[in-house]
Amino acid sequence: MRPSFDLSLYLVLDPGLCAGIGIVETARLAVAGGATMVQLRDKQGGTMAMVETGRALKAALSGSGARLIINDDVEAAVAIGADGLHVGQGDTSVVEARARISHNAILGLSVETPQLAAAVNPSLVDYVGVGPVFATPTKQDHKHPVGFEGLEAQVAASPVPAVAIGGMKAGHVAEALGAGAAGVAVVSAICGQCDPEAAARDLRTAINRVRG
Repeated sequence: MRPSFDLSLYLVLDPGLCAGIGIVETARLAVAGGATMVQLRDKQGGTMAMVETGRALKAALSGSGARLIINDDVEAAVAIGADGLHVGQGDTSVVEARARISHNAILGLSVETPQLAAAVNPSLVDYVGVGPVFATPTKQDHKHPVGFEGLEAQVAASPVPAVAIGGMKAGHVAEALGAGAAGVAVVSAICGQCDPEAAARDLRTAINRVRG
C-alpha cells in the first residue's frame, strides 16, 4: 500500500540555491515551517552523491510526516528507501519507474499540457506536477509558461492530484489553489532564503488562508 501524502507545500531542493545553509538543513527548517513533501533534485551530482544526500535527508525528516521524493534517479530512490520518485516526460518511463520502485512507493510525473495530463495512467502515477505557471531560472529547459488559465486546464484534465510548479511564491497560492491544484511546488521561495522556516511558514499561512 502506498503511503499517504500531502501535496499542499512541496519543496524542490536545488543544491546551488541551498549551498549557504545546506540541503539537509534547508529541508529540515522548511518542514518545521510547514512543507509537506521534499524532492531532491540534483542533475549534476550523480547517483552516489544523490544517495548520500538522500539518506541524510531521510534521517533528518524521520518522524516529521513529510515525504521524501527523488527526482529522476530510480537507482538512488531505491537505495535511499525514499517515499517516492518523480520523473519528467523525457526521463524514465512511468511503466519502468513503477516496476523498479514497486507499488509501495509514490510516483509523480511532470506534465506541461492538458493532453499529457489526460494521458496519465492513475494505476501507475499518483500525482502530477503541472505548469510551468511562470518562467523560472531554477529550471533552464522548462516549457513555455502557461499561466493560471493553462494551469486550470491541466489540472482539470488530470485524473490524479496536481501540484502547481513554476515561479510559485506565497502571493500566487490563492490563484493556484483556486485553479484546482492540490498544492504548490516551490524552489527559490524557500531554497536560498535566509530563513527557510519563516519562508515555508509564510507559504503555509497562505495555503491555510485559502483552505479556511
